[in-house]
Amino acid sequence: MKYGIAIFPSKQVQDEANSYRKRYDPHYALIPPHITLKEAFEADEDTLEELVMELKYIANETEPFTIRINKVSSFVPVTNTIYLKVEPHETLTALYEKMHAGKFPDNKRYNFVPHITIGQKLLDDEYSDVFGSLKMKDFQIEDPVDRFQLLYQLDNGSWTVYDSFVFGKESV
Repeated sequence: MKYGIAIFPSKQVQDEANSYRKRYDPHYALIPPHITLKEAFEADEDTLEELVMELKYIANETEPFTIRINKVSSFVPVTNTIYLKVEPHETLTALYEKMHAGKFPDNKRYNFVPHITIGQKLLDDEYSDVFGSLKMKDFQIEDPVDRFQLLYQLDNGSWTVYDSFVFGKESV
């Protein structure tokens, strides 16, 4: 089965992201707005049990923190993906690194750029129009983070929460 690890921001931030995703993200119906901590990876039941224990330890070692979003950015020229840029944060980077070490498969494909995707797979002209107008918009979002989620992929391609891990509150 395929699993992934992500942080879901507050409903307020998800609503803001979804106002764009509805139109510009073909994955809109497959997963809510999120910050990916670990891309999709395969795991069997035994491996999953070990990873869940590891995720509990990681959650207990992590203090809640606040993410900040001040602008829109993109991954052009690699892909026509537009995203809300999450300002780098030491705790966020540490979480990412921990989930690519030890018992976890090291499946890093790109450098870690914390973000919430709001548009992807756009045609060049559409990308230029959308990015041009969103770049002018001023975002001033602060959002507290106190947990992350282990997700699994369903047969229809959508993702659902397997378990949530609250910082400093997991029993091991």
